[in-house]
Amino acid sequence: MSTSQRAPRSRSPFAAAFLSLIFPGLGHAYAGAYTRALAFAALPLLALALTGGIVLRVDKVDLLAFLVNQPVLIALLVGNVALLIYRIVAAVDAWQVARFLNAVDASGDGRLGRARLPLSPLSIVGLLVVLLVMAGGHLSVARYNVMALDLVGCVFSEGGDPSCAAPDDSPSPGDSAAPSGTGTDAPTASTQPDATPIASGAVGTMAPTLPPWDGKERLNVLLVGNDQRPGDRSFNTDTMIVVSIDPVTKQVAMFQLPRDMSNVPVPANARAVWGSVYGGKINSWFTQNRNRTDLWPGKSATARGFSALKAILGGLYGLDIRYYVMVNFGGFKTVVNALGGVQVNVQIPVAEDQYPAPNGALSRVYIPAGPQHMSGGDALVYARSRHNSAGGDFDRGLRQQRVLLSLREQMNARAIIGNLPTLVDALKTSVTTDVPVGSLAKLLTLAESVDTKNIRSYMFAAPYYGTDMWRISGGTNSKIVINTPRVKRAVKEAFSADPTLIAQQQRLGGEGALVWVRNGSGRAGLSSETADYLAYNGLEASAPNQRATTIPKTTIVAYNGAEATMPETIKYLEDQLGVTVTTATDPSVPVDVIVTLGKDAPTLKAPVVG
Repeated sequence: MSTSQRAPRSRSPFAAAFLSLIFPGLGHAYAGAYTRALAFAALPLLALALTGGIVLRVDKVDLLAFLVNQPVLIALLVGNVALLIYRIVAAVDAWQVARFLNAVDASGDGRLGRARLPLSPLSIVGLLVVLLVMAGGHLSVARYNVMALDLVGCVFSEGGDPSCAAPDDSPSPGDSAAPSGTGTDAPTASTQPDATPIASGAVGTMAPTLPPWDGKERLNVLLVGNDQRPGDRSFNTDTMIVVSIDPVTKQVAMFQLPRDMSNVPVPANARAVWGSVYGGKINSWFTQNRNRTDLWPGKSATARGFSALKAILGGLYGLDIRYYVMVNFGGFKTVVNALGGVQVNVQIPVAEDQYPAPNGALSRVYIPAGPQHMSGGDALVYARSRHNSAGGDFDRGLRQQRVLLSLREQMNARAIIGNLPTLVDALKTSVTTDVPVGSLAKLLTLAESVDTKNIRSYMFAAPYYGTDMWRISGGTNSKIVINTPRVKRAVKEAFSADPTLIAQQQRLGGEGALVWVRNGSGRAGLSSETADYLAYNGLEASAPNQRATTIPKTTIVAYNGAEATMPETIKYLEDQLGVTVTTATDPSVPVDVIVTLGKDAPTLKAPVVG
C-alpha cells in the first residue's frame, strides 16, 4: 500500500449519537461533518445564550413569577416537545452521518464504488438507548411542567375547578345547595335579627371590585381556613386572618376574628338585605352570600362568597382587602407533612377531652409546653383545639398565627424540591386564591422583605373585644357579640402602638378576667377613668354604678380562685395600683376581681384616640 494512501476511517455511529445526546452537533463534529455540526449547534447555542442573559439580568423572583403564568407554561411545554424532536433528529442524523462517512472512506472516497457496511444490531440498540434516555429527560421536564400547569390552574382558579378536588372532598364552596347551617347559627335574609324589618325581595347595590395592587400602597390579604366535613354542605370559614403589610416600613399586622363573632357591621350595599349588623356568626357569612349575584361581584359562587367576606371584614377594619388565600384544613395536614413537619414553640400546654375525631367521635389530646416538632395532624390539632384552653379564642387564634409564622420561617428549597410531587398534589386540592399571577413577583418580593420576628398579632376575642354570650347564657348561646369600637381602634393604632402595649393587651385579654372598679376615693369619676385605663391596656374592666364608702387605701380582691388562673391580671393590677391582692370565696360575685379605689389611688387615664 502506498504511504500516501490513508486507511479507512471507522467512527462509531453509537458514539456520534451519544455525543448528540450531550449537545446537538457534537456527534457530527466527532464524525467529521463540521459544517453540519455547526448548523445543528447554532440554534441551541443561541437559545442558551439568550436564556443565560435573561437569568443573569432578570431578578429571580420576577423570573419565577413570569414562569408560572399559564401561557408561559404552555409555551414551555410546547418548546420542550419541539426541543425533543430537534434533539432526536440531531442524534439520528449524527448516527447516519457517521455510518455514511465510514462507508465513503471504505469505498476510497467513491473510487471503488459505494461500500455497503453491515447494519450492526448493537449500533441500532445503542441508538435506541440514546433516544430513550433523551426522551426520558424531556418527559421528566414535561411532567413537572404539567404539574406546574395543574397547580396554577387549581390554586388561581376563581370558580373552584371540580377536577382540583381530592376524591374524598366534601362539596366545594361553590355548591348552590342550601347550607345545612351546622355549627354556623346562620340566619337567612328574611329572618335576620335586626332592628329594621327586611323585605324578602330587597336587593342592594353591587359592591365594586378593587384594582390590582400597585406595589406601593398598604397591602391587605385575607387568609381563610375552611372546615368542610363529609355530608355537610355548608362552608364554614373558621379561620379568618387579615394580613396587613406596609411596603414602605415593612411593618406587618395580623388581625383575626373568632368564628363565633356576631353583630359585625354589614357593608352599606348589603344593608337592604341583612340590616345594619349581621346577627349570625361571622363564619356563616360566606355561605349566606355566595349566591347573591345582586350584591357581590364574581363569576362564580366561590368568587362572590369571598367578595362578601372581604367586604364585611374590610369595612370592620377600615381596610381595602385586595386578595384572599383559602386553605382547606384537610389539605393543610398534607402540606405540612410534605414539608417534613414544622417546629413550633408551644408556650402554653394544650389539653382537651372533646377534640373532634372522625365519625363524630371525641378524643383527648395533649401537647406539652416547649419546642415541638409537629406533623401535619399535630399542627392542626394544636391550631384548632380550644375547649380546655384557659385563653379560649385568644389563645387559639394566636396558636394558629404561630403555626403559620413557623411554616414561613422554616420554608426551605430542599424540603420543597425533595417532596415536590406530594406538595403540589396537596396544594392544588387545598389552596385557592384570587391573587393575579401577574402580581406574584411583587408579592413574593414583599414577602421576602418581611421580618417575621416583628409581626404584630391581634386576636379580637372575648371578653376584651366582645361579649361571650355562652358565659352569660349559661351555655345556651355560643355567639360572641362584637365590641366594634375597640376592634376599629386596635386596627387604627396597629402600626403606631407600642409593641409592648400590644403584647400586654394580648396577655391580659387572653386570661379573660372580668374586673369591677368601685370608687371609694371621694373623687368623682375616678372609677370610670380607671376602668377605661385598664380596658385600654387589655382588661375587661367596668365601673358599675354602685356607691362605695370612702376608704383611705385602695383594695383589690380576687374571688373564687382567680389569683391562680389569672396571674398576669393580678400582677398587672398590683403593679399599677401599688396594692397587694387579697383573696376571697363568694360564688355570688359575678366577676373575678373587684378593685375599690381609696384616697391613695393614682389617677390613671387612657390616651384619647382621635
